[in-house]
Amino acid sequence: MRPLIFQPLRRLGCAFALVLLGSALTADPVHGIAMYGEPALAANFQNLPYANPNAPKGGRLIEGTTGGFDSLNPFIRKGTAPWMQRFLCFESLMGRNWDEPFSLYGLLAESIEVPEDRSWVAFTLRPEARFSDGSPVTIEDVIWSFETLGTEGHPRYLGFHNKIDKIEQTGPQSLKISFNTEDRELALIAGLRPILKKAQWQDRDFAASSLHDIPVGSAPYVVGDYEQGRFVSFRRNPDYWGKDLPLRRGTANLDEIRLEFFGDDSVMFEAFKAGILTAHREFNAEKWAAQYDFPAITSGKVVTSEIRHQRPTGITGYAMNARRGPFSDWRVRQAMLLAFNFPYINATVTGDRQSRITSYFSNSELGLRPGPADGKVRDLLLPFANILLPGTLEGLDLPKGDASPRNRGDLRKAVKLLEQAGWTVRDGQLVDAGGAPLRFEILLRQGDHGGQAVMSIYRQALQRLGIDMTITTVDNAQYAARERNQDFDMIPIRRDLSLSPGNEQRLYWGSAAADAEGSRNLPGIKHPAIDAMIDTMLQATDRQDFIAATRALDRLLTAGRYVIPIWGFGPDRIAHDASLAYPDTVPIYGARYTWMPELWWSDN
Repeated sequence: MRPLIFQPLRRLGCAFALVLLGSALTADPVHGIAMYGEPALAANFQNLPYANPNAPKGGRLIEGTTGGFDSLNPFIRKGTAPWMQRFLCFESLMGRNWDEPFSLYGLLAESIEVPEDRSWVAFTLRPEARFSDGSPVTIEDVIWSFETLGTEGHPRYLGFHNKIDKIEQTGPQSLKISFNTEDRELALIAGLRPILKKAQWQDRDFAASSLHDIPVGSAPYVVGDYEQGRFVSFRRNPDYWGKDLPLRRGTANLDEIRLEFFGDDSVMFEAFKAGILTAHREFNAEKWAAQYDFPAITSGKVVTSEIRHQRPTGITGYAMNARRGPFSDWRVRQAMLLAFNFPYINATVTGDRQSRITSYFSNSELGLRPGPADGKVRDLLLPFANILLPGTLEGLDLPKGDASPRNRGDLRKAVKLLEQAGWTVRDGQLVDAGGAPLRFEILLRQGDHGGQAVMSIYRQALQRLGIDMTITTVDNAQYAARERNQDFDMIPIRRDLSLSPGNEQRLYWGSAAADAEGSRNLPGIKHPAIDAMIDTMLQATDRQDFIAATRALDRLLTAGRYVIPIWGFGPDRIAHDASLAYPDTVPIYGARYTWMPELWWSDN
């Protein structure tokens, strides 16, 4: 038996251990949070590093977009809302600094708390936070917003909601969210969920709101005038509660931001040349070089700006629906890549001024490295070696193509792959063993003249293989419905990817999202190794492990041949009225999201 003298010491030791355990599970309130390490901006920062805190207020910016809108509720499945509305009219507990990969600072919340393992997150609301109608933002509004969006809102909110164990109010202005999943990004995602006014929707069906049921937000802008499918005006709220917050100084400078809708890119460009629009984003380098010499530019009324950035290319191109034949077979998908003669198409459409996207995270440290996988990346992939597609471990290059339209070398390779997949040419047509021809449809949105030009060239190459491709152009409503229901063979895809990819990768490429209505996983990817790499990214506790997992994911996606990649967009290109100005300092993400118009001002 131990001497009695040791019993008090044992009790003291247990008590000390409990204190240490408690300290590991608690945290102090802080002003900001980073995905890895510490946020760059100190607690006493005065404004974002790329904002002009002395920017004048006033003026207007008019931008155009193609398509239309039939909803002013961007948080539900029903309808299509203007893309700017989510960012201009609604706020979250925290806000981003776009000059860091992924860091958040207090917006509606004055502080955030997380433990070391990030198994929960707590927020304390600012007592001065107000909705645009002047009513206070309460903890009840926050909890209702999380629960309603997660159960009745758009599918993009569902995944996060399923990872919440419980939400509880912990004080008059505070709440705590506990998670049921090991995922270090969840605390940051919680900080970015939009907060809506609960009282507005009492005894009303949030998910069935009509065009005129506009959710009340707390951001600097509110919806002003609008006409369905034609225009919507966002007006600066002069009584905006947060104008003196560090995150807001030098932002929301324009009195009005107006979005005009057009059925066609060319009509929109003509409207800009005529002065109907005051700003226009250009994605085609050839057009930028050749067509921006109209009178308003030569007179100096309109100026052109190139905005450099450091973000990944993301993926832009044409997704093949791997849920069904013929694209369920990787060999057919590779044949489609071989038939897409990029050098010739690029020279024809962009004047060879835009380089090809080589992988999903190219142009950044997150992108795959050429040659065989090695180090941590190889270690992550090896457990799945028996189900990896050719090129994943060994390294994979996109087809080189040919500057001539014939591209005979790549087409010969395509023929061999198609034969291996069971397709042979009979009477000039590619057919399977049962005689069924290889036919598919590319679905394009009305007004996508660039896509039509690309596909017209591509169709000629496919015809030489005996493949019949139909180009179908539909209006915005039909396009949205068919995309939502995965009713397509091939479809344009564009996914901007950040310097801190996270849970959105599950929506883009995860197996669980592949068959969900409205899924953003357009190719219908279902691959356990891809799911595992996303999990590894989300559980990484240090930046190097995170980078390795992302590079492994990039290899898997690229080797999957799910998308025919086209060109990156290089710098962001914006032509605009000379009276519109922006700060000299540009964030690392460039002109992504609402840098224009949120940071811009008018000198008039």
